[in-house]
Amino acid sequence: MTTRPLLAAAIAGATLLAGCGTPNRGLESVHQPVVARADYALDVQTGPAGIGPDEARRVIGWMDTLRIGYGDTIALDDPYGADRATRGDVAQIAARYGLLLSEEAPVTGSPVAPRTIRIVVSRAHASVPGCADWSRMNDPNFNAHTGSNYGCATNTNLAAMVANPTDLVRGAPGSGDYDAATGSRAINTMRAAVPTGNGGTWVKNQADSTGEKK
Repeated sequence: MTTRPLLAAAIAGATLLAGCGTPNRGLESVHQPVVARADYALDVQTGPAGIGPDEARRVIGWMDTLRIGYGDTIALDDPYGADRATRGDVAQIAARYGLLLSEEAPVTGSPVAPRTIRIVVSRAHASVPGCADWSRMNDPNFNAHTGSNYGCATNTNLAAMVANPTDLVRGAPGSGDYDAATGSRAINTMRAAVPTGNGGTWVKNQADSTGEKK
């Protein structure tokens, strides 16, 4: 008489536990990379000969403080159209950090004053929030759902290795050019390979003039 109530209570408790934690009902992980971007701006005075040595040192100090490096984007928010000397000065400073000036500058809040350019450094970071997730690894899984931590390792590694995190959002545009020779190289190599049954995997040892095998 006491077995059935205890069994019913155990099943009810297991059902409640099954509803806890992160649900993962398909093969597409609920843990996806999230990209966050931060923009840093600095207004610099310009002149007929560019930004000048004093402003250049100020820009270099600012970029050193930001620790500019690979993955950052440097652009000019310049509604008045900077001359070639000004753009050349900023491009030369960006080259110190191995970067090129981007053609597209993000929109900043305040307007740019005349005879001033705004240097904008954009930095994106990709991460997978909520990982690792062990909230539902040991619960009863009557519906054959994937584990709560499913996808964390793959997507976290992807977020850490991608060169430009914004490519995870909008992708990387292609060049539009196609080289037929490059595209068919792998196929031609496979077709020209000798079948393995005829010694295709056999590597010949060549000997030099001294008789020593290489």
